[in-house]
Amino acid sequence: MITRMSELFLRTLRDDPADAEVPSHKLLIRAGYVRPIGPGLYSWLPLGLRVLRKIEKVVRDEMIGIGGQEILFPALLPRAPYETTNRWTEYGDNLFRLQDRRGNDYLLGPTHEELFTLTVKGEYSSYKDFPLLLFQIQTKYRDEARPRAGILRGREFIMKDSYSFDVDDDGLKKVYQHHREAYQRIFDRLGVRYVIVSAVSGAMGGSASEEFLAESEVGEDTFVRCLQSGYAANVEAVLTAVPPSIPIDGQPEATVYDTPDAPTIAALVDWANAATLPEFGGREVVAADTLKIVLLKVREPDGDWELLAVGVPGDREVDEKRLGAALEPAEHALLDDADFAANPFLVKGYVGPRALLANGVRYLVDPRVVDGTSWITGADEPHRHVVGLVAGRDFTPDGTIEAADVRDGDPSPDGAGPLVSARGIEIGHIFQLGRKYTDAFTADVLGEDGKPVRLTMGSYGIGVSRLVAVIAEQHHDQLGLRWPATVSPFDAHLVIANKDAQARAGALELADELDRLGIEVLLDDRQASPGVKFKDAELLGVPRIVVVGRGWADGVVELRDRFSGETREIPVGTAATDIAAALG
Repeated sequence: MITRMSELFLRTLRDDPADAEVPSHKLLIRAGYVRPIGPGLYSWLPLGLRVLRKIEKVVRDEMIGIGGQEILFPALLPRAPYETTNRWTEYGDNLFRLQDRRGNDYLLGPTHEELFTLTVKGEYSSYKDFPLLLFQIQTKYRDEARPRAGILRGREFIMKDSYSFDVDDDGLKKVYQHHREAYQRIFDRLGVRYVIVSAVSGAMGGSASEEFLAESEVGEDTFVRCLQSGYAANVEAVLTAVPPSIPIDGQPEATVYDTPDAPTIAALVDWANAATLPEFGGREVVAADTLKIVLLKVREPDGDWELLAVGVPGDREVDEKRLGAALEPAEHALLDDADFAANPFLVKGYVGPRALLANGVRYLVDPRVVDGTSWITGADEPHRHVVGLVAGRDFTPDGTIEAADVRDGDPSPDGAGPLVSARGIEIGHIFQLGRKYTDAFTADVLGEDGKPVRLTMGSYGIGVSRLVAVIAEQHHDQLGLRWPATVSPFDAHLVIANKDAQARAGALELADELDRLGIEVLLDDRQASPGVKFKDAELLGVPRIVVVGRGWADGVVELRDRFSGETREIPVGTAATDIAAALG
């Protein structure tokens, strides 16, 4: 098929949009692939839609290849199923909620586990109908507080979500592995550099969970990996390497000291070193010797606010993402002045474990706080700290929590070596959901023995529209986009850079020959200068650029490789077949 730029609905821009922060956002707008119509909302113009549809085709082919059957649910959904699973509440402010003219509640679907479960329950009733794999490619909605980075994080986006239904866990594990392998094929075909990491399930529920992250400096997800073993995990899913317990017998008793003007960890360490504490035998006191207590209030869905204290070594910060994942689905907030006033036993800046436990405040600590470890921490009195407070002797926490930040150099949970961090963009997520949703809707079928069997589920998502931006992030240079051949809007971009009538006629004939060979051609037949045409060709990013220019008189045309930057001349007589060969 030949598309003429003189007829194409396209306007390129020379300058970056004022609000664009990341390369994909800038380039997709400048190249006329998408246009913003509101915060987090984008229209797909002809070139962008061609790329999107090609990505959809790759995803669809691989889903069908593992036995998936495509269906399509509405995006506008009733409240009741989500009320049953409590996700009407759990999703919080991220859920678009609305009412019809009769006052009935609806939502714009962020995900469709409930609807898939109810549909399968309504259609199938025997173990003979399983295993079953259904999928859809559909628009989803999320009320982002601060949409950003273009289509990387918008309020409306296109996803592929598939759902497996099995009568036993072995079947679930099998189809989970099939999805894992299919996703690898999809991202390899799309030319995406990615890593598979262990993840948390969050509001989705379930057990085993892995994310596919596209490596990118602009990614919002931080992950860590061990170069020695290949271990990789999203920071929310990293398990702290727990040190061995330390013998308690023989350790000195805890001592309370006056610590004037030491409400921070840094000030406390300065005081401790100036005081030359005998408990440390002359060695330097560091922040890791202190126990920091972060005070929160948490609330389960439809519950009341409760106090929660989190203890971490003083050299660590509480990672908001790790904390949120550990507390899911409860919401949380730091205590404010009114909360401290309502709980006078909490002495701001000097809170210690003893007052927490004495007043029934749930106290969770970092896994490094093992029995026998000795700490400097608050003494629950203004300007006073306790030195030598020993875990397992002087206080016993209510449990542990993975909330402290993960750093480069931390030991890998598998013990193979240190962790290193990187940033990525989530492009896929696979879950072994188990029976969370089938339990909620009592989705049973008759088993082989005639008794009811509860179905088990898997859920598998891919951010289809996000992949357009991800590929643009990974495949561009200072001149513009550089699409991999599998997703490029066209196979070849034919530029007429010669006003000679014969050259122009020859270019049109070459375009026809390429079309007959099944090559999708973008023909720049505009009455514009060669410089403008070349800049647009580089910006648009079609991987092969064919130039009919000055060389036409000598019987040659130029073939430019947008990835390597290499240019070679090919004879006019064999140009079509040479170009087809170069395209593979």
